[in-house]
Amino acid sequence: MSRKSLLAGFCVLLCLLSAFNSETLSARKRGGVVRLSVPQRTAGQKSVLGLRKAPIDTVRVGFVGLGMRGSDAVVRYTYIPGAKVAAICDLRNEAVEASLKDLRALGVPDPACYGGSETAYKALCESDDVDLVYICTDWASHVPIALYAMEHGKHVAVEVPAATSLAECWAMVDMAEKTQLHCMMLENCCYDFFEMTALEMARRGVFGELLHVEGAYMHNLDPFWDAYWNNWRLEFNRTHKGDIYPTHGLGPVCQVLGIHRGDRMKTLVAMETKAVNGPKQVEARTGKPCEDFSNGDVTMTMISTEKGRSILIEHGVLTPRPYNRMYQVVGSEGYAGKYPIRQVCLREGSEEGQKPDYQNLAAEKIYQGEELGALLGNYRSPVLTPELEALAKKVGGHGGMDFIMDYRLVYCLRKGLPLDMDVYDLAEWSCIGELGSISIENGNAPVEVPDFTRGDWNVVDGFSYAF
Repeated sequence: MSRKSLLAGFCVLLCLLSAFNSETLSARKRGGVVRLSVPQRTAGQKSVLGLRKAPIDTVRVGFVGLGMRGSDAVVRYTYIPGAKVAAICDLRNEAVEASLKDLRALGVPDPACYGGSETAYKALCESDDVDLVYICTDWASHVPIALYAMEHGKHVAVEVPAATSLAECWAMVDMAEKTQLHCMMLENCCYDFFEMTALEMARRGVFGELLHVEGAYMHNLDPFWDAYWNNWRLEFNRTHKGDIYPTHGLGPVCQVLGIHRGDRMKTLVAMETKAVNGPKQVEARTGKPCEDFSNGDVTMTMISTEKGRSILIEHGVLTPRPYNRMYQVVGSEGYAGKYPIRQVCLREGSEEGQKPDYQNLAAEKIYQGEELGALLGNYRSPVLTPELEALAKKVGGHGGMDFIMDYRLVYCLRKGLPLDMDVYDLAEWSCIGELGSISIENGNAPVEVPDFTRGDWNVVDGFSYAF
């Protein structure tokens, strides 16, 4: 996206945020903790916890952004029962033509096409032939497009991270509450097979009382930087601190803990390494030394919850570490971990009077390989029917999890059910970047995590899928 369009989007966002009191997002350090005030709901707004809307028999989807994620999503939606690719949009006409070619190859009727300008999405959002706007643009334009779509009566699904600042998070929450429309972040990692099974095990109490979870996004992006249009992703790392891409690691573990469904993130502390590889990436592309690279090569964020649990999140896209989302669930009676190997450990009972074997440092029952597969088979997620799993693996999308996410979104809209992830998830998982930056810039000080539900975090008891 050009500097001109970024400025235009920023101006639109400022206008949409004009009702905010400047004190709302100001930091106040009290008792060693940086505290952020929570704005009151304005007249006409109400919570969207458990939001149900009239069922939509055929969900007509308009796709905005036809790059790597968007073009794949367009194809996936042709396999989803009750979904129609109604419109496609990209500022590059050649991207629109490429997606149109994909659809024709599948025998799908031509959708409405929008393109050629940075505001082409507005006509799509205004169309009476679209129910859901599916946003796969660069991060900077997520919120302006989403707000415009909701203003024009459309449900919204937006790629990760849906928002990049506290102001944007509150804007999304307030617009969803004002319009009473669904606003979901497309966090596909919540639908990976191991994570869904571990979630079901946690819900059934297999791990005992939950104590600690971990998540991460460790992915060396060296081969991919130039694939991002106008190099926007490297530029975002250059200008921002903190965990700017937290949701792949954070989303699945927040579901396990029931965040804003009986527990809430309360306080975080973040720290980072110095920037070594980031400046080198910029210099390699510009030929000039980079002395203003903001983000460290690795960022770590520790979060405490209202119920006394802990969360560890890490971010690193600039070092040659193996891909790792660090998914771990630790309970009083058991453990599940996905990286570097998938395993489940459960407490082993000891016979009375039996002496411990000090030579055996792993006395827990460890499930791996075929034994793990048999165990996990007993805790199949209610979402993953054999038919859906087979179709997901056939259609693909990060091994099938993208398809399951899309299928569930359409399923819930068709049934008039609450979505698996709501606008409060969107805000909670996206706000970590700016909060971590505040912590780092204040000497790794604790920072209070705002309650985006405004006091309703314990109204719903535990996460569960709607059917």
